[in-house]
Amino acid sequence: MTIKIWKSLLVILLFTTAAFAIPKAEKKALVDLYKSTNGDGWKTSWNLATKVSKWDGVVIEDNHVVAITLFNNNLTGVLPSSIGDLQYLKILNLAFNTIEGQLPVGLFQLTNLEVLRLGKNKFQGAIPNEIGALKKLEHLDLYHNNMSGALPEVIGSLSQLKVISLSDNRIEGKLPESISSLSNLERLELSENNLMGDLPKNLSALQELKILAIANNSFSNKFPSEILKMQNLEVLQIQKNNFEVNFLADFSSTASSLVVFDFDGKTNVSYSKRNLKDLYLDSNTRTAKAKFEDEEEKN
Repeated sequence: MTIKIWKSLLVILLFTTAAFAIPKAEKKALVDLYKSTNGDGWKTSWNLATKVSKWDGVVIEDNHVVAITLFNNNLTGVLPSSIGDLQYLKILNLAFNTIEGQLPVGLFQLTNLEVLRLGKNKFQGAIPNEIGALKKLEHLDLYHNNMSGALPEVIGSLSQLKVISLSDNRIEGKLPESISSLSNLERLELSENNLMGDLPKNLSALQELKILAIANNSFSNKFPSEILKMQNLEVLQIQKNNFEVNFLADFSSTASSLVVFDFDGKTNVSYSKRNLKDLYLDSNTRTAKAKFEDEEEKN
């Protein structure tokens, strides 16, 4: 009887251990991340001698790592290319740290990734065409880094995107026409960059768009007046560009859902909703809604 009990306990122990085991390649990728971002100096560190399931910010489902959340955790250094071995990863949130270097090639091998939050770091270089492999991506956040180069046209193929947050970088060139095909997009934040030229003609086709922040760029010529009629648009920031202002002439009578509207004001055209600018939490070009989201997460 005793032998049977011990055998049952052994089976239970083996089953429990297996239930939390992850492939060696995935564990190595996590250890690489720890070492390459100075894990010993994190605010909340990992004890590498314990089970991965006990490592803070790591979520495991069906014996695979599906989420890493190390927001505001004092990560420094670079992202290792072996991050690409986390093939089941859905969420990677390393925002509000000081990670530097270019985005590693392995990052774009994470074809199950839905949320990529790397905002408020020190990443540099261009967003490569390889980002087109992230077909399930819904949230792209590279806000407040040192990203440069042009936005790749392939970004318009990421049909699941709801959020593009790229403000406060050094991104240049024209806004790809392909962005107009992102029918699920709710937030397009591109303020404080070096973008130029016309806005895509069909940007108003983004009927789910709630936030359009393109302030402090070099966009020029006519601003598409159709954007002012978008039914779900709540926040529009277009100040400090080179747009013609004629489109404002009839705006006071235009049906609009706008709550915040920022423009240069270099015109005699009056706008009855401008007092709603008081909804800002500060004078930065990030929207009140997006700013609040980040501050809330830090607390």
